[in-house]
Amino acid sequence: MDDNTDGVVLQFGSGFQPYREYLMQGAAKRRRLWLIDDEPATWQQPYVDGSSVVVPLEGAGLVLDHDGLIAAAEAVARTRPVRGVFTYDEPSVIATALVADRLGLPGLTAQGAQGCRDKARTRQALTAAGLPQPRFAVATTADEAAAAAADIGYPVVVKPRGMAASIGVAVVDDKAGITDAFDRADKSSRSGPAEYHGGALIEELVDGSEISIDGAVVAGEYLPFCIAHKQLGAPPYFEEVGHIVDGADPLLADAELRELLRAAHEAIGAPYGITHTEIRFSSRGPVVIEINGRLGGDLIPYLGKLATGIDPGAVLVDVAQGIRPDLEPAHRTCVGIRFCYPPEDARVVEIVVPEPGAVPGLVEAHPMVSPGTTVRLPPRAHIGRHAYVVCTADDPATCADRLTAAADLVELTYDAVNEPEFSGRPW
Repeated sequence: MDDNTDGVVLQFGSGFQPYREYLMQGAAKRRRLWLIDDEPATWQQPYVDGSSVVVPLEGAGLVLDHDGLIAAAEAVARTRPVRGVFTYDEPSVIATALVADRLGLPGLTAQGAQGCRDKARTRQALTAAGLPQPRFAVATTADEAAAAAADIGYPVVVKPRGMAASIGVAVVDDKAGITDAFDRADKSSRSGPAEYHGGALIEELVDGSEISIDGAVVAGEYLPFCIAHKQLGAPPYFEEVGHIVDGADPLLADAELRELLRAAHEAIGAPYGITHTEIRFSSRGPVVIEINGRLGGDLIPYLGKLATGIDPGAVLVDVAQGIRPDLEPAHRTCVGIRFCYPPEDARVVEIVVPEPGAVPGLVEAHPMVSPGTTVRLPPRAHIGRHAYVVCTADDPATCADRLTAAADLVELTYDAVNEPEFSGRPW
């Protein structure tokens, strides 16, 4: 804890412990935290001064009670100074912006939060600013989707307006597949907030490699601090199966990329905050795919911490208070993660992971689910992972090879599950 211990920073949502605990650890070292979440604190307790529970309107944290969250924040503010608010939890992005506005604290504007959560708004804002992005249309029916795809030209990407983690996203090569893809995106959207229910975006498929950038925005200044090169699974889906972060990535200093990122954040209305932006390098240059109003998932910021020593939890707390964070790397190395998926829908019997050092550079390997858990592959579900491995290396190519070798050592024993009509949540 630093010397500035008066007051608290409010944290909205805490996420899945294996993916997010490192962020709470880093944030708590920077400033006292007060957690506002949809369930009582358990594993989060060592990192917070106190917590409040606001039950969602429906579902497991997907449709949040914004009025209740604002009231909970105001109740905390009546008992102690509130110095800032932050979230790394996708469903909490808009509520966090509303609370920051109500309490007069730095943060995404309500417009900026909506611009991140609603992919249609993102596209409209970038269009108004004249920034490079895929050609797109918003479709509310399968017929409209087919007409939009014909106008844009196949192949196209079909995606829900307000989901994350590539849920419900697919590439469609020709007219024969557009109805199924639209129906899948439409159905996926109905698992999220009501304002994003129904319809889909139809977008041009942009050629080229894809990166994600975690960056801080302070008083309109955009500061990138973690660039991840992503590995996608088998088409037609956009499941992210791995990422590599190079602490010495030359793209961190690329003037064209940095100016595009600055202008895109200005366009959506994000003078303060932490964002996760996805960029593809097309034949016409860098193109904005998405801007998300929180840190990246998939342990990407954790990879950045290992690669540079920059603690993303501390960055969150600094930006929440309007403080320009110290983003000078303590070191620079290359770190990657690879997620392991079953060969088919599976009910897990046993997972055995290799010990660190079993492959050169292997530093971590962890199961992600318990025996008895059912994991499913796209399109029936997404993020159906059973384990992950993390490796370090001096360069990205060597890191990728080590990840492949380490993932090959993960042993999964399972029973096949044959439920082609599974209709549960898409994750």
